[in-house]
Amino acid sequence: MLTIPSISGLRAFEASARYLSFNQAAEELNVTPGAISRQIQSLEEFLGKSLFHRSHRKVTLTAVGRQYLSEIAPSLQKISAASQRLKSEPRRNKISICAYPTFAIRWLIPRWAALHEAFPDMDIQLTTSLNPTDFEDESFDISLQVVKEGTERKGFQIDKLLDVATYPVCSPELAKRIQKPEDLANVNLLHESPRPTDWPRWLKIAGIESIDGNKGLNFESADMALHAAIEGVGVAIGIDALIEEDVARGRLVKLFDIPRLSRFPFQVVTPLNSMSNPRLVELRNWLITEGMGKAP
Repeated sequence: MLTIPSISGLRAFEASARYLSFNQAAEELNVTPGAISRQIQSLEEFLGKSLFHRSHRKVTLTAVGRQYLSEIAPSLQKISAASQRLKSEPRRNKISICAYPTFAIRWLIPRWAALHEAFPDMDIQLTTSLNPTDFEDESFDISLQVVKEGTERKGFQIDKLLDVATYPVCSPELAKRIQKPEDLANVNLLHESPRPTDWPRWLKIAGIESIDGNKGLNFESADMALHAAIEGVGVAIGIDALIEEDVARGRLVKLFDIPRLSRFPFQVVTPLNSMSNPRLVELRNWLITEGMGKAP
């Protein structure tokens, strides 16, 4: 077991020994001379030895004090230098991720514990935004966003994370009233502002021309629209990967076997200059494996 006295006592002793003055040591350490005196007295009691000769006007080191200073000063200097170096270094394991709010709530956060377990040494910071990340104005290492299939962007690595397959979903009670797509004319269609064309596009895929795909109730986010669907307010368009848990627990029911596969999947967008960090690449590959089942 290490036998180490109080660090504050060691600092008080080292400063007082350099200046041969409790007053100057107190000024350097931003404490009172009385505090310096008490800290050194405690150190002397810990060691069982006197470190200073005290007189009315000055203090001088004892022979024991001179020997002790010569032994501890290099170590204190090394501790100080190492601490300053670490404070000045950037946090190499800090990774920032940006994602859409609903995607973060319904896909990423449920995997957060597993992500932390896989990368316990990383400081992973999550920011949500309804808009795609602007890497020029904001500093993110990874963005999870909807990008057209096959897109290439200079200076960025883009890989598919999840396909976007959409279809109507509603509460189990409301589902009892809907037997065929034409029955949607008798219920509220629930829309989310970030994806205003989901209903018209799905109705077109389903071959339904008699229903206005723009009618119904509008919500600020997909999460709000889906919650309204769970409460029986109407029928929402769900993205398969984001409603798995609600379907599995019986809160939502998929209507009809007519999914629409979007040409705009969720993708992992990473600036190439961030890819020099091998730990970031490992995290990015972990996300892709969680989504598509295999890393690039």
